[in-house]
Amino acid sequence: MNNIKYIGIDVHQATSVFAVMNQHGRILGEGVLETKPTTIVDFLKGQRGTMCVTFEEGTYANWLYDVIEPHVARLIVCDPRKNKLDGNKSDKIDARRLAELLRLNALKAVYHGKDGTKTLKELARSYVSLQQDSTRVMNRVKAMFRSRGIGCRGTSVYQPENRKEWVEKIADRGPRRRAERLLRQLELLQELSVEAQEDLVRESRKHKSYKILKGVPGLGPIRVALVLAYVMTPYRFQNKRQFWTYTGFSVVRRGSAEYELSEGALKRTKKKPLPRGLNRNYNRVLKNVFKGAALTAAYRGPFKEAFDQRVADGMAPNIALLTLARKIASITLTLWKKGEPFDIKRHRLSEQTT
Repeated sequence: MNNIKYIGIDVHQATSVFAVMNQHGRILGEGVLETKPTTIVDFLKGQRGTMCVTFEEGTYANWLYDVIEPHVARLIVCDPRKNKLDGNKSDKIDARRLAELLRLNALKAVYHGKDGTKTLKELARSYVSLQQDSTRVMNRVKAMFRSRGIGCRGTSVYQPENRKEWVEKIADRGPRRRAERLLRQLELLQELSVEAQEDLVRESRKHKSYKILKGVPGLGPIRVALVLAYVMTPYRFQNKRQFWTYTGFSVVRRGSAEYELSEGALKRTKKKPLPRGLNRNYNRVLKNVFKGAALTAAYRGPFKEAFDQRVADGMAPNIALLTLARKIASITLTLWKKGEPFDIKRHRLSEQTT
């Protein structure tokens, strides 16, 4: 009989706790090891049989995945939000619990891509982080002026050539110096964002799927690069509904009391589950990408006429945009899998997308 071992790892900066369990749920051994590649690999090589390993997604997940993956039969990086632990908590308890959940096949895996997209993903993270930091600083700048009753509508306050004019509107010396530093910080962040954007687009053009996705309405060079970086491969998703869930466009429905007894027979009630909005666990970057693509495609491009017609027929504009975003997401997944260019005759907005 094949000797299968389930290993749960509770990872920390200095040390990691290992728990080894057999297929019958018995703990075979535990250990506290230094979180270093050689130590971890030596421990795994010392185990006999087929090894299945798991640890939670976190700061060390990408690095540890590359270290462990070549030496085990199965490796799962699990979602810690799905692992609810009741009662006492310690490193050993966490490691044992992970090994047990792995043995029961009760873990929710987090996808980790291959080496081909790692450079692109790091560049995408750099670009997204700089964009978020810029937005954060812009909000702080306007808050500085609004808190002193100074109107600052528009983007004039952010322009370097207008900096002196806006700073002089603040009377107090302390807030004025803070505003100066915030505006200088924003200028530097914007310069870095341009560099990160150029690197991101340049790297994305090396991927063969770039030209295919570039033809999808609403997807420009930056959005295509972000899709390539965060999706990595379309084959992660069996159908468009799984992709909608990942991008935040899946409609959540809740129902109860679905069956009743009628004349001694069990029948399903006619009451349908009620929609409760969109799913809340999703990739924020990809949702912003497809929402932006829908806004672009709604006002220019091959989907404009169909979008205007739906709004004219009485559909709320926000629902029409949601429908368009879902359509663009499903088209992206389909074309990426098939390697085909976009054709408006085959991908009309009038098709069913719910």
